[in-house]
Amino acid sequence: MRAVVGASVAAAAVLVLAGCVGGPDPAPTSSAPSPSATDAPVEVAFVPDGSAEDNLPIFTQTAQGVWDSEQRGEGRAYIDALVGVGFDKAAMQVTNDQSTVGNAAESLQFSVRWGDTECLIGQVGPSTGQLVTQVMPQLAEGRCLIGTTRAIDW
Repeated sequence: MRAVVGASVAAAAVLVLAGCVGGPDPAPTSSAPSPSATDAPVEVAFVPDGSAEDNLPIFTQTAQGVWDSEQRGEGRAYIDALVGVGFDKAAMQVTNDQSTVGNAAESLQFSVRWGDTECLIGQVGPSTGQLVTQVMPQLAEGRCLIGTTRAIDW
């Protein structure tokens, strides 16, 4: 019986070791995608002579930076960041950071009037859960936001 068990163990060992020697190495495999030109980050910039649509990427990227920060609920932070990349403060509107009873606003909107017909509009807050941006037509009298907005006097 010991001879049979010993022979079986020896045969198994030979089979295992035989798999380790001889023959060409298999081709390496990778589950990671190969890099391509489409994987490169897209650089965005303020385009003073462009359209609102041309400037939506920088508007969105800038607002996303504020949304990702500790200042996410502060309207002034969005306005200051947008001015920092080249948008005109005089063409902006922003809603209040707090409700009329002093609670943090469920939704904060900010905008930049672009030309005579368009607006870049952003919205953040617990009601959206993320940044939302888009280009919309201007309202009457060159306004972008409906309702009460706060003075941008800093």
